[in-house]
Amino acid sequence: MTKGSDTFEIWFVAGSQHLYGPGPLKTVQANANHIAHAFDHAPIIPVRVIPKPIVTTADEITTVCLAANAQANCIGLIFWMHTFSPARMWIAGLKQLGKPFLHLHTQHNRDIPWATIDMDFMNLNQSAHGDREFGYICTRLNKAREVVVGHWEDPNVQGRISDWTRVAAAWQDQQMLRVARLGDNMRNVAVTEGDKTEAQITFGYTVNGYGIGELVARMDAVDSGAIEALCAEYDDTYAMAAALRRDGERREALHEAARIELGLRTFLADVGARAFTDTFEDLCGLRQLPGLAVQRLMADGYGFGAEGDWKHAALVRALKVMGTGRGGGTSFMEDYTYHLQTGNKQVLGAHMLEICPSIATDQPRAEIHPLDIGGREDPVRLVFDAHPGVALNASMIDLGDRFRLVVNPVEVVAPEQPLPRLPVARAVWKPAPDLATAATAWIQAGGAHHTAFSYDVTPAQLQQFAALAGIDYRLIV
Repeated sequence: MTKGSDTFEIWFVAGSQHLYGPGPLKTVQANANHIAHAFDHAPIIPVRVIPKPIVTTADEITTVCLAANAQANCIGLIFWMHTFSPARMWIAGLKQLGKPFLHLHTQHNRDIPWATIDMDFMNLNQSAHGDREFGYICTRLNKAREVVVGHWEDPNVQGRISDWTRVAAAWQDQQMLRVARLGDNMRNVAVTEGDKTEAQITFGYTVNGYGIGELVARMDAVDSGAIEALCAEYDDTYAMAAALRRDGERREALHEAARIELGLRTFLADVGARAFTDTFEDLCGLRQLPGLAVQRLMADGYGFGAEGDWKHAALVRALKVMGTGRGGGTSFMEDYTYHLQTGNKQVLGAHMLEICPSIATDQPRAEIHPLDIGGREDPVRLVFDAHPGVALNASMIDLGDRFRLVVNPVEVVAPEQPLPRLPVARAVWKPAPDLATAATAWIQAGGAHHTAFSYDVTPAQLQQFAALAGIDYRLIV
C-alpha cells in the first residue's frame, strides 16, 4: 500500500443538515476537508484519504454510499457527524453501503474556548451528541463498523485509523482474491477441508483446483538462462550451503528449485492467483517438493497453505496485506512440538519447508536435506530462526454452519540452544497467557494446527476483519 495516484482510497464524509444555514455548512465542509487532508498527509496512514462533499439529505447520503460501492479503489469510508445529522436520513444509504466504514467520534476543535463559547459555537460543534445519533442507527441496522474516539490530531487516533485502513485494504483484497489449489487436500485430514462456496459468499475470494500438470508445463517451458539468473540471485541473497554453491556437488538441485519457482510464478500469474496451496501427496512430474519457491513467494506477499489448506492460504494473504510495510513479517505456520519444562513452557512452530523468510532474525541459509515425506528428491529450503518479538497465531476454521477465527498472541523467543540437526525454518514462542491455558482454549475452540503467524497484525485488527465477514471471533489471552 502506497499513497500513489492509483492506490486504495478512503472517503471522508461529514454529516450535517440544513437547519443551521449556509454559513455553518461552509464551515463544516472546510473543517472536514482540513481533517481529511491531514489524514491524507499523515505518514502513519498508508492509503489516500479523500474528502467528499458534506451530506445533508437522505438523497446525498445514498448517492455517496452507492458511489463508494461502484468505485473499485475506494476500500471504505470514514463518517463523522460534525453537527447533528438526523439518523433516519442515513437508513437508505447505510442499508445499501457495501464497503467497510469507520465512525470517527471527534470534533474539529480540541479544546473548549472557555472565554468565547456561545450557542453558535455549540450548534456548529455538536459531534458529542450528533455521533451518538449516528451510532444508534448503525447499531439498529446491525452495521459492522469500527468506532474511534478522540481528537483527530492525536497520534493514537491516527494509529487506530491506520490499523483500520489496513483491515479495509485486506478486506478489499479478499473480494478480488483467487486461491489456486495444486492438487487436493491431504487425504483423511479434517481441518483443511471446508465449504469453498460458503467461503466465497462470506469472504469474497474464489478457490479453484488445478492439476499439477499445469505447473509442470510451465516449468518445462522455463529457459535455462532464466534458471542461471535466478540461481545467481539466490547466491547474492542467502548464505549458501557449500553443496549448493556454483562448484558444489548439489548445484543441480538448486537449478531444479529455481525451475520450480519460475514455473510457479508463471502459473500463478496466468491464473491470476495471489494465494495457493500444494500437497506432498500430489507431486507427479515434480522432482522436489516446492520449498524455496513457496518461501520466496510468501516473502513477495503471496498467501500459502500446505496440504491443500486453502483457508489458511487466504488468511495468510489477508495478513500480508494488513501488515504491508510494517517489517515484522507474516508466514504460514504450524504448531509442531512442545518444550514442557516447568515454569518455561514453549512451542516450537515450523513446517516441513514452507516458512516465510520475512520473519527471519538474520540472513537465511539455503540448504538441502533429505525429506522422506513426498517420496521425491531432496528439496532445497531456507533455514533460519524467527526473530524475537510480539506476534500472534490466527486460525480460520469451518465448523459446518459457520466460520470461526481463533487468535492467540504469543511472545517469540530465541531458541535456548542451537538446533543443528533441525533443517527447517522455525519459531519458538510462549503463548498468552500460558501454554496450558492457550492450548486448552485453542483445542476447545476447534483451532487448526495450521495458522497464519504475524508480527505485523494485532488481535484488534483481526476482530475487525471477523466483524466485516460476520464470523465468530475467539481471542485467547
